Amino acid sequence: MRNCATEVLEDVQGRVDPRAIPIQQVGIRAVRHPLQIVDRGAAVQPSVALCNMYVSLPAHLKGTHMSRFMEILNNQEAPISVEGFRGIVEQMCTRLEADSARLEMRLPFFVQKAAPVSGVKSMLDYEVELIGEITPKGYQLTLGVMVPVTSLCPCSKSISEYGAHNQRAHVWVHVRSQDTIWIRDIIDLIEAEASCELYGLLKRPDEKHVTEYAYDHPKFVEDMVRDVALRLQEDPCVRWFSVSSENFESIHNHSAYAMIEMEK
Repeated sequence: MRNCATEVLEDVQGRVDPRAIPIQQVGIRAVRHPLQIVDRGAAVQPSVALCNMYVSLPAHLKGTHMSRFMEILNNQEAPISVEGFRGIVEQMCTRLEADSARLEMRLPFFVQKAAPVSGVKSMLDYEVELIGEITPKGYQLTLGVMVPVTSLCPCSKSISEYGAHNQRAHVWVHVRSQDTIWIRDIIDLIEAEASCELYGLLKRPDEKHVTEYAYDHPKFVEDMVRDVALRLQEDPCVRWFSVSSENFESIHNHSAYAMIEMEK
């Protein structure tokens, strides 16, 4: 009987591939992995990310080492941040001996908020995307944040004798910047431009406040993306951005949508 513990097994992935065709992205998708994330103010919170990890493969190699992607994730003990994301992508290039690498993470992010009148505290969840990519041209990070907000229709307010229809909207902002922009920075920017921000828990005085506040700040879906875009245009750190809003209409069985993309 052979001793498998000491036997040297062939590295099949390292074989030369006769087809000589390079692969731009090869790796693993839809990996759900626990982690810790840290943002502005150094507050660390646990989360679970859905990860996609890719590297380039040169034309002469048959395959990449898939297990090394999971090793990189499993060895990630320090909390993940916008600033430190590059280090993980660099590990992918080094461990998999690749010229290019791309890491995509999507995860929930929680913020404790105080209700506007009663001050009662509760958690609200947001969606965050971190996309880091290394190519021969260098490193690029795209930070995406989805913020749920209230949108109140200006037309409904204008033509109705009383009341106006309002709905929940999902606003996505993706940015590439030359300096650190935190997740909370984007959340604050979007919520400031909404008809009203959302809260996890409201008492009756809070409900009165948010209802009246939204009525005083009506916005079409077009208004929302334009106002956020103006704020991002004014930020000297932002090199590129996209902003989109989907309003889940309360008087229609369809959504209203708008999107702006801009490179500065």
